[in-house]
Amino acid sequence: MATGGMSLSKEFFEFLKAIGESKSKQEEDRICLREMQRLKSKLEPVPPNATHPLSNKKKAKEFLVRILYVEMLGHDASFGYIKAVELAASASLYHKRTGYMVCCACLPPTHEFRFMLVNQMQRDLQSPNVLECSGGVLACTSIITADMVPAVATEVKKLLQHDSATIRKKSIVCYHRFHQLDDMTVTVENLQEALRKSLCDKEPSVMGASLSVIESMVRRSLQQAAKPADLNAFKELVPSLVSILKQIGEHRLPGEYEYHRVPAPWMQLKLIRILGLLGQSDNRTSQGMYEVLHTTLKNADAGINAGYAIVYECCFTICKLYPNPILLDAAASAISRFMESRSNNVKYLGVTALAQMVEQHPKYAAQHQLAVLDCLEDSDETLQRKTLDLLYRMTNPVNVEFIAAKFIEFITDTSTTDLFLKQVLTTRVCTIAEKYAPNNAWYISTITHLCQVAGDWVDATVAQNLMSLLAEGTGESEESDIELRQTAIAIYIDLLQQTHSAALLPSILIETMAWCLGEYAYLSDTTTVTGVLEELCILAKNYKTLQSNATAGNGGGGMGASQKRTRHAIVSAILKLVAQAGTCPPIVASTIDEHTNSTDAELAMQCLEFQAMLTQTPHLLPHVFPVDASAEDLDVDPTLSFLDAYVQEAIHSGRAQPYQKPEDDDDDDSDGYYGSGGVSSSATAFNLTPYEKPTKPSAASMSMMLSGAGSGGSSGQQGISLPPGAAGSGGSTMPTPQQQQQQQQQPGGLNTRNVANVWGKGGVTTPAPVAAQAPPAAQAPPPTSQKPATAWGQTASSSASAGHHSHASSQSQSQYGAAPSPAAAPAEKSAAQLEKERMAAALFGGIIPGQDVVPSASRTPSFVPKRTPAPATAPRPAAAAAAAPVAPPPPPAPAPEIDLLDMGAWDSPAPAAAAPAPDFDMMTSSSQPAAAAAAVVETVSSDEDNNNNGGGGGGDFLGDMAPAPAAPAPAPPANHDPFAGAGLFDSMEDQPLVGFGATLTKFEYNGTAMTPLQISTAQFGQHWGSCGASGSGAVQSTTISNLDGFMQKVQSSVGAHPVEAIAVTSEGICAGSVGASQVCLIHAKLSPIAGGAMQINFTVKATDAAIANALALHLQTMLR
Repeated sequence: MATGGMSLSKEFFEFLKAIGESKSKQEEDRICLREMQRLKSKLEPVPPNATHPLSNKKKAKEFLVRILYVEMLGHDASFGYIKAVELAASASLYHKRTGYMVCCACLPPTHEFRFMLVNQMQRDLQSPNVLECSGGVLACTSIITADMVPAVATEVKKLLQHDSATIRKKSIVCYHRFHQLDDMTVTVENLQEALRKSLCDKEPSVMGASLSVIESMVRRSLQQAAKPADLNAFKELVPSLVSILKQIGEHRLPGEYEYHRVPAPWMQLKLIRILGLLGQSDNRTSQGMYEVLHTTLKNADAGINAGYAIVYECCFTICKLYPNPILLDAAASAISRFMESRSNNVKYLGVTALAQMVEQHPKYAAQHQLAVLDCLEDSDETLQRKTLDLLYRMTNPVNVEFIAAKFIEFITDTSTTDLFLKQVLTTRVCTIAEKYAPNNAWYISTITHLCQVAGDWVDATVAQNLMSLLAEGTGESEESDIELRQTAIAIYIDLLQQTHSAALLPSILIETMAWCLGEYAYLSDTTTVTGVLEELCILAKNYKTLQSNATAGNGGGGMGASQKRTRHAIVSAILKLVAQAGTCPPIVASTIDEHTNSTDAELAMQCLEFQAMLTQTPHLLPHVFPVDASAEDLDVDPTLSFLDAYVQEAIHSGRAQPYQKPEDDDDDDSDGYYGSGGVSSSATAFNLTPYEKPTKPSAASMSMMLSGAGSGGSSGQQGISLPPGAAGSGGSTMPTPQQQQQQQQQPGGLNTRNVANVWGKGGVTTPAPVAAQAPPAAQAPPPTSQKPATAWGQTASSSASAGHHSHASSQSQSQYGAAPSPAAAPAEKSAAQLEKERMAAALFGGIIPGQDVVPSASRTPSFVPKRTPAPATAPRPAAAAAAAPVAPPPPPAPAPEIDLLDMGAWDSPAPAAAAPAPDFDMMTSSSQPAAAAAAVVETVSSDEDNNNNGGGGGGDFLGDMAPAPAAPAPAPPANHDPFAGAGLFDSMEDQPLVGFGATLTKFEYNGTAMTPLQISTAQFGQHWGSCGASGSGAVQSTTISNLDGFMQKVQSSVGAHPVEAIAVTSEGICAGSVGASQVCLIHAKLSPIAGGAMQINFTVKATDAAIANALALHLQTMLR
């Protein structure tokens, strides 16, 4: 019998051959069923004188292997499990191993046969035979459940001291598994004690096994942040881990642990990963790792894959640790070697490491501009995807246009068939567009183009956000909101005229386009409302034909929910435009009449109601379909008072009777069986008393709420004509002058209300200087393509000074830091090279320090249609012009609200406006008059900051941000009291009693007082992101009446330096330090409340959690 040289039976060999030659899953299932019948026949009882087919251990072993094959092919072979249990108790190690293997692979966790193996595993664990003991430990790791842990945990713990290193190595892994199953029997303390002993084992293999357990435990401790004691216990092992890594790097281990002259690479990788986990955001722990990581990074470059893996893991760990300039430079040099490699695998490592580093240290990406572009254009799809991930991580307000265009280019690429990648890129385009949009027109154009190419991959919330932006406006001014809506209407009309086929437009784009045209089509300067109506009717007809064909192709299954929603959107837009135009063209009447016979009952009812209203009560159309009223709140009449006349008429005519509550109510909830004595009580009835009306908010809180509100539907003012159908007040949503005074303007750009707020340079745009005497109506709105006043890349210039290490980045002695050879004279660059450099400059804009942003060929996306600029006053029909009243000019708007946490204004400076300034500025040495303009935050570079401060760090950190001080007004003569200084009447004053709390002294922690930290606002933002511990609180203070008083109080009673005070928003930030390395940051916002008190909400951030909590408690006591 030929079995291919294997000791297999004929049946087993034919089974394997048939499985390999099967052509379908059905044929494979038939073969498995026949095999199961053969195996079951071997378990049948035999006559007394006959020999059982499984009495031979060799045949029993093959029987179990055949059962394992059947189980792997997806069939149930539980009839043979009992033979696996029997074979596990065999005296032969060969057969015992087979029985244990089948039990581990096939027995479910709740199977009762597992309990039958407990006694056998206990015997094996106590066996003096090393092989039997090893098999028992392996079986315990896979077979033992949580209920069985107490039965074998003691035996496994004894094996941690076994003479054989193999047993000790497997026992520590098994002990960790017991802890995962039952942490009450094997506690964390027991496992940590065992790990300490295994880590110091004389056998390197035992030490290597303990590293895997330590890494798993550390990751679990990081996930369970509620148990910091467990993580601190592992941080105590850092010196031992550093010593082990150093010894491995010095080739202290036996030669059998080397791999291509790299000493124990897998152990080094585990050690480096553990150090990275333990050193996250921990300055003290990271200090002990710097030297060994630098040495390992320098020695690991052996030119082979194992060395590359160690270098990559070092770079990844360095990015996690507390920042160290020397290590960061060494890691950046190593990444450069990766990016310059010819191997795509090594380039992949470089791109991955660069993506990790760019998140926290973007300046190191400057030297890899052309390399990143080469990876983006490489034919390797894996390398392309990782490069796209790098671009997403390095996106900022300067390069967002280039990166979004690249993402959309990959989405439209027909050669890429990976739908998951396209879906991920679609989500990322939506994210960066909402987060970093340079202006609103670009945002609308990009989202519209994305909806056109990506279709249903775009989430519905993205379209909702776009419509909300158009409806609510940006809050800058009515003119800018109207211009934004005109831009959107021009885009959608151009798209509608170019694409008449509904098959070429996704549903989400049709719905968004229909809503926008239905609301604001009258603002178009190229097409009339009637023209838009005709285009929409053509679209509705084409879409209906398309859906009819699709329904017929599906066997008449009817329309889906998304198809109904799209048809509703188109028809609703047509009905709105008919009400605005005041006329119903024949094509519109035909379209509405066709939809009255629709299978969608709701759509048909809507069209029938509109036909009845159009023929019988056309005067109600402006009220049913008001103009630009999507952002208005609906007035609900809960009493239905409009029906009172109808009800009274019905009662008088005898057609109805007044409602009377029945005396005998059958409701079980109101009877008295559950009360006392079966008598119903009014106490058990529902309490229908309405809630108390909310208290009227204060002026400060009202201004804060109104600052985020949009312009709503006030499109009728500033000369913009309403459509003819908007008669009377049906479409007028003009705000009152008092409401206009409450609306506060915000800087230009996308209204990113849900974006995380961060301090830092570039976070607040410096407005252009405008004369305070100029009226707001005369100021031209800023162009939408205007760049921010400050370069986004200035943050990189000061990132080195943000850390607490004052030593300079010295030249690394490794080969990464070798001095480059003198460069040859630069050759003339070709046109392709110049174009690539221009693309690289656009890609890395805002990241490279000091580099000018290279403008793209067109700031306006190509998707935006070209149109003539709209006049300040749109043409208006004569009838509508006579009916509409002349809007009064708006009063001067207050100063823009400056939020220290706002990062949304990137594309244009905030419109300047005259606003009162505080009488005294804590950051300057001279007082300001009350009529001076408010100080505006300006981001400056580190050099300018040093120049302003005279190099000493103790001068005026705002520098030139505040306007030039005017001559102070003469103070009124004060009433001089010669007895006031003697304190003769001190005892007669009505002073409040001082509480028994802590005295109002400067903040101290462990005997160390807080000292002022002289930093700027930009440096404050950098420290804010790096401080991991935080605390907060709220105080109602009667001693502090304004922002200046708060800043003085914090400076005198806490010891912090007042960094910035913004009087417009009543916010202040202060900074201090406890000792040499512990940074403390304070941010507070003041709001007046009733009774003359002040509500102070503050947030404290520090590098140590205990200091943050102590400082928050001190502020709670001090500010009362």
